[in-house]
Amino acid sequence: MFVLATIVDTVRLAPVMFSQPTLLAVHSEMDKKYPNRVIMNVGLVIGRYGDALQVGDGVCAAGDGGAHHEVVVRLVVYRPFIEEVCIGTILASSEEGIQVTMGFFDDIFIPAYWMLRPSLYDRELSLWVWTPNYDEEEGEENNDDYQETDPNIKSEEDVRKEGCVVIDENKEKEDSRDEEKEVEDRFEMYIGAEIRFKVKSINFTQVTKTAKGVQATTTTTSHSEKGNASNSDGLRKRSSSVDLSYQQKVPSSMGIVASICEDGLGLTSWWAAADQEEEPEEDMA
Repeated sequence: MFVLATIVDTVRLAPVMFSQPTLLAVHSEMDKKYPNRVIMNVGLVIGRYGDALQVGDGVCAAGDGGAHHEVVVRLVVYRPFIEEVCIGTILASSEEGIQVTMGFFDDIFIPAYWMLRPSLYDRELSLWVWTPNYDEEEGEENNDDYQETDPNIKSEEDVRKEGCVVIDENKEKEDSRDEEKEVEDRFEMYIGAEIRFKVKSINFTQVTKTAKGVQATTTTTSHSEKGNASNSDGLRKRSSSVDLSYQQKVPSSMGIVASICEDGLGLTSWWAAADQEEEPEEDMA
């Protein structure tokens, strides 16, 4: 999730900073410039890691009273790797998908096609809901055995002889179990819930002004099913450009597309409850 990136940059020290030690002044300028900044194809900078590895001599440019130093420094960068499992909090929900935040990074999106299946969007609640389908064959077999062995079940002839109306208690029990099942099999992804997701792709977008208008170039890094000799790490990168001249919304500099379509992913409370139910069975065994 967090990596170290080594960069080379030129830092300008104003004349008022000449009284300070050069290393201290360089660190002060780096701490103002880089935290909470996205570096293209690198990630979101969290902060400086340790002292600068190298600080060059100060160079004065014509018409500028400051000193320019070439600096080599390491930065702590937020950039999760592809297929990494992370934990965040649901920030917003729409028909397109769910927006997740890490607290310091909000541009994480889980699209509708990466949801647990089957899932649906409840427009009244404005929430996504997971409605799993379980195998009901075992339940049906148990009901049949119960009907055959239950001595309290009366036959049709007994009902006619007694001339009374018999209430089917078994049917009432089945109906109540169906109602409970409908309630239990509805898992809402409410705002503020803790969610576990898997990173599928990372997008870096650079917006530039050209003669044709405002252009956004996006570089996407995702998992490649078929690796090749030039890309042995199994990652695939592709770039695309979009004209933003007639669009009001500008894409974020860094965005993450995630998924929750596997067991163990989704709200952490779902799987924590399942683990608690399985523990007594293991102890009895």
